Amino acid sequence: MKQAQNNIIVELLHHTPIAVCSHAIRTCWQSFAKGDNGGEIDCNLIERVGNEYRHSSTLEHLVYHFYICGISRACLQELARHRIASLSVKSTRYTLKELRKESSFLPIEDGNIKRAEHFIILTGNSQVDHASIAALENLRLLLCDGVNNDLAKFAMPECYRTELTWTINARSLQNFLQLRSHKRALWEICNLAHAIFEAIPKEHQFIFAHHLDLNNDMEQ
Repeated sequence: MKQAQNNIIVELLHHTPIAVCSHAIRTCWQSFAKGDNGGEIDCNLIERVGNEYRHSSTLEHLVYHFYICGISRACLQELARHRIASLSVKSTRYTLKELRKESSFLPIEDGNIKRAEHFIILTGNSQVDHASIAALENLRLLLCDGVNNDLAKFAMPECYRTELTWTINARSLQNFLQLRSHKRALWEICNLAHAIFEAIPKEHQFIFAHHLDLNNDMEQ
């Protein structure tokens, strides 16, 4: 399942069956005979125990694996603040060669802006975006001059795109969605939060719906 917003792609790679969570809850009371293998009865149990009664440790048995492509390094930095998660991130050491193959991004005009957007996140603010494209061009020149990746990456702008595989349990994902879909969140990670929610299986979304700020218009 893939979701895309503003050139950010979120793909759900794998998830724990919901019956694992209801089984964990029923373990506490040995009420296995009352379950329906992840059906409506078990979902109501998860909603009641995990959400209403706030025994949210039971939700940790649900784990989601996402592939996230196209976010900026600024967004990645904010994502990394959610510690109960695992990130495997695209390496700048081995992948900056992709930029060395490009021609100049100057002058700043439609064709070059479109090419630049493949590598960086643009904000819609012309001053910021022009500065970002200039920084991208400076990085390209360093690479073309033979500066090795380990040094050149110190000149990478925060808007440079990256990608990662992200693993997180349902309890931590609730916290992420609550914080990052809020209007005070960075607009880019807010877009990401909504894309992640949409990538969650429909039958699991009830676990997270109350933690998502659906009133946020995600304006940047």
